[in-house]
Amino acid sequence: MKLSGWGRYPMVETDLVSPHSENDLRDHLAKGCIARGNGRAYGDSAVGTATTLHMRHFKRMLRFDAQAGILEAEAGVLLEDIIKVFLPQGWFPKVTPGTKYVTLGGMIAADVHGKNHHKDGGMSGTLVWIDLMSADGSVQRLRPDTPQFSWTCGGMGLTGIILRAAIKLRRVETGYIEQRTLSAPNLQGALEMLNAAQSATYSVAWIDCLSKGAALGRALIMLGEHAKHTALHSALHPDPFALKPRRKWSMPMAAPQVLLNQYTARAFNAAYWRAGQRKTEPILTDWDRYFYPLDAILGWNRIYGRHGFLQFQCVLPHETAEAGLHALLQVTSEAGLGAFLAVLKQMGTEAGGISFPRPGLTLAIDFPRNPASLNLIERLDQIVLAHEGRFYLAKDARLSAQTLKASDPRMATFAEMLKTTESGDHFHSAQSKRLNL
Repeated sequence: MKLSGWGRYPMVETDLVSPHSENDLRDHLAKGCIARGNGRAYGDSAVGTATTLHMRHFKRMLRFDAQAGILEAEAGVLLEDIIKVFLPQGWFPKVTPGTKYVTLGGMIAADVHGKNHHKDGGMSGTLVWIDLMSADGSVQRLRPDTPQFSWTCGGMGLTGIILRAAIKLRRVETGYIEQRTLSAPNLQGALEMLNAAQSATYSVAWIDCLSKGAALGRALIMLGEHAKHTALHSALHPDPFALKPRRKWSMPMAAPQVLLNQYTARAFNAAYWRAGQRKTEPILTDWDRYFYPLDAILGWNRIYGRHGFLQFQCVLPHETAEAGLHALLQVTSEAGLGAFLAVLKQMGTEAGGISFPRPGLTLAIDFPRNPASLNLIERLDQIVLAHEGRFYLAKDARLSAQTLKASDPRMATFAEMLKTTESGDHFHSAQSKRLNL
């Protein structure tokens, strides 16, 4: 069958199977297989060159230590389900990406980060152990002090099949976030505000990547803290973990390509900017609206049309970040290629293996896929290389092996490690083949 990631590109021919047990899984450990969670990696990292192992049946929560807040669960458990079960008990994920429709195994394979990476690090820092199935079907328990643990977190499934893990949750008093929105007139202002907000638990900036001139890089910065019980009005919030019903929208079909152009994108960005400027008073919002705004639009990946979309995401070190971000936004604005969504976040301590984050700033921009946007992103790649940045494999659908290895010397070591193990012979994705990993 033809299968893709969330960006709907590339479409890859693969044999999709859904094992029900570990023994069933062992029967499908053919060369060229890769594990797949809920298909939310944007590109081809969870599509096998021969066999794709859908882990949807490995979805049990096994054990919870209520004193330490440690959950043991299978790799196919959705983040959404973890929140539904444990938030009413006063626990929330320590690290979360921008969607709750991801699996535990996928979060580990990508070593996901969130709005709090500058303070709390990424997914790997929340793990107590990982159970990994190797190419011969054996299972070993990996702990943070082992090299294989580091390569598995962020290793995009290439070291083996993640079966189970133990993760630490965060104790919270409510399901609400105290949010404060700041407006910055340009990129320099946005960077100053983010730098001044180092003490905030959560921080993220929406960037108008089509603004020009003195307004280049104007932004809305959203800061957040878990609300204390005392911050809630008991009459309005009798249950501190209950949510107001959130209306869901749906994209039943791909949007017509004619709607995706620089005029509609500039109009949307300008309207969003003006609306954000009017919301500078602190507000109390629930966890779902703060962390997962796009989850309210089911099938939002269809917004970009039948050709799919590409996300460009890089991280630049602090030393080169301002100059690099200015260059990236300048080129993007001049191209005017219908970029609706651009996000800027702070990054903290670097993890081991090939985990994406490093101290600095990460910029992510979505583009509808077409020849012009592909050419533009290749120009953006060169700016990242010139400013000593690196790229996020969980969002990649089109990097070249040469560009990847020029950006991150760790990739050569990772590829060499894979070649010396049985994992390198068995676990392949369309992405790893393209990148020579």
